[in-house]
Amino acid sequence: MPRTVLDAKGISEALDAMAEAIASRPQDGPWAVVGIRRGGEPLAHRLVKRLTEITGKEPAVGTLDITLYRDDGFGPHEWPQVGITEIPFDLHAHTVVLVDDVLYTGRTVRAALGAILDYGRPRAVRLAVLVDRGLRELPIRADAVGLQIETQPSEHVDVQLEVTGAAADAVVVGERRPQEQGGDKK
Repeated sequence: MPRTVLDAKGISEALDAMAEAIASRPQDGPWAVVGIRRGGEPLAHRLVKRLTEITGKEPAVGTLDITLYRDDGFGPHEWPQVGITEIPFDLHAHTVVLVDDVLYTGRTVRAALGAILDYGRPRAVRLAVLVDRGLRELPIRADAVGLQIETQPSEHVDVQLEVTGAAADAVVVGERRPQEQGGDKK
């Protein structure tokens, strides 16, 4: 039975907490917020808005496609469907805040680190995730977390956002669908 662990208000509050955690490290600035396509991209834009409100400075923003860096092939596709990576700022001058919706095995983040380093060497890299569901396979942890929950491998965490076509913002935990075996499926 699917259960909602965050509603729209909860997601907003989680993003506020993530922005506060990032802003509490002013020595890291200037920041560049980079959303991992697809789930992290809309969250990165919302996080930039919150950071701007808190600090009075608008961080640079970009998106990162990790399709060719995955260690599980091309996800559900036989042939890669490569998206756009946009890094419209000097990496060397920024601390990159990688943003994703769900942190699970750590393999998506590992791929994102490989991809970002191919574009240059940032001052530092921080990780911000809306939901940390545990069950890591790699030694990766987030610097800013909206919600930390305990899950089972048989479960799926679905971040639903209005901006991506959902009826309302929500984070729902339910049983894993049969086609989601292996890889870093949320």
